[in-house]
This record gives sequence, structure tokens and C-alpha cells, in this order.
Amino acid sequence: MLSHTSLYILDMALMGMGVYALIAKRHIIKKIIGVVTMEYAINLFLILVGYRAGGIAPIEDAQISAADLAARAVDPLPQALVLTSIVIGLGTLALMASLAIKLYEKYKTFDMSEINRLRG
Repeated sequence: MLSHTSLYILDMALMGMGVYALIAKRHIIKKIIGVVTMEYAINLFLILVGYRAGGIAPIEDAQISAADLAARAVDPLPQALVLTSIVIGLGTLALMASLAIKLYEKYKTFDMSEINRLRG
């Protein structure tokens, strides 16, 4: 099992790959993949922040005291934020894909430098 630190490092590497694709690539589809990769990296970061080793579900039980539940329970807020982020990410992905299709229909290319040159 990887340590927490190495998971954060891998998450930052994933975020770096997304930023690189967004900044350095000229192809629109590659830029979209970069944005989606960054979204996944942010979701993974939120899950890592809310993770607690040996944690239990945050559900009250008569056998567990409130103080023990608060000390051992996993924080449900990052999980809820990630679920919301996934839905929003799907909407933004659909919007980016539809814009890319419209750009391709108009300019017959996905290359941003070619689109800028053809625009005038």
C-alpha cells in the first residue's frame, strides 16, 4: 500500500499532466483530455483529504458513543463534493465536446493554431 505522501505526489503528477496538456498542446481534443485529467486529479485530492485510515462510516449507532464516532468517522463532505463535481464535470465535458464538434464543422481542423490563422 502506498503512503499518504506518495499518493499526494502521484496526484500532483496527474494534475501536472493535465496542466501540461492544456497549455502545451495545440489539438483541441488533447486540451479537453487535459481539462478532464485535471478534474480527476482534483477529485482524487478531495478524496485523499477526507480519507482516514481505519475510519468508520459516519452513521450514528447505539453501540458507539458520539465522541468515539467523531474521532473515528470518515468525513462525508469531500465525498459529497466529489459526487457533485463528477456531475458538473460531465456537463462541462459535454459542452467542450459540442464546441469542438462545431469548431471542426466550421474550420475542418482541431488544430488551434490553424483555427487562429483561418479566423483572420
